[in-house]
Amino acid sequence: MQSQLLRESQSGLPSESRLLPQDLIAPSLVSERLVLRAPDANDIDAISHLANNINVASKVSRMPHPYTEKDAEAFIARVASGAMGKCVHAITRNDTGAFIGCCGLQEQESGNGLEIGYWLGEPYWNKGFATEAVQTLIDFGFRQFDTAYIDGRVRVMNIASRRVLQKSGFQFQGTGMAPSLAIGGTAVEWFRLDRKTWGSLRAWGGAR
Repeated sequence: MQSQLLRESQSGLPSESRLLPQDLIAPSLVSERLVLRAPDANDIDAISHLANNINVASKVSRMPHPYTEKDAEAFIARVASGAMGKCVHAITRNDTGAFIGCCGLQEQESGNGLEIGYWLGEPYWNKGFATEAVQTLIDFGFRQFDTAYIDGRVRVMNIASRRVLQKSGFQFQGTGMAPSLAIGGTAVEWFRLDRKTWGSLRAWGGAR
């Protein structure tokens, strides 16, 4: 299983080869400070601006660097065509509507599980937005799908992203190597949140 650690969490969506059901249109999800909604062409400028940052791209397996407006246009086109599944969300602030990042869920290659991926623009780090987005999305994932678990992966050096997963109830599973368009291969840690643990956390008030 460790050899399958191909993606990463505080940054990056799972592989396009694993899609959730195509008839699912991802709904808007609302939390205390955020709205998760389908990304669209109005987000292109913000995506290209925030993603064109090596501090972001180095933490995302499939984000190239430099990241141009054409890359953002291609991303929006893939989402609109359904090539990335129907569960890709733009992360936006509910007070200003500002785009601050992306997140998504997709099926695992094997087993009855999902994989979560996400990234935030650097100006929005260390403000609790990533944890809020992750907890909102995992609640949706467990409620919407008959999935046994959700996996997340982070670079070994990405302490902030590790804390996001740990605060959301994910448990460490192992380490491995993953590709990165920006920096080549990188060491990652693999975490998992199973349905039983998620249910317990909700009952205890430890997760939304």
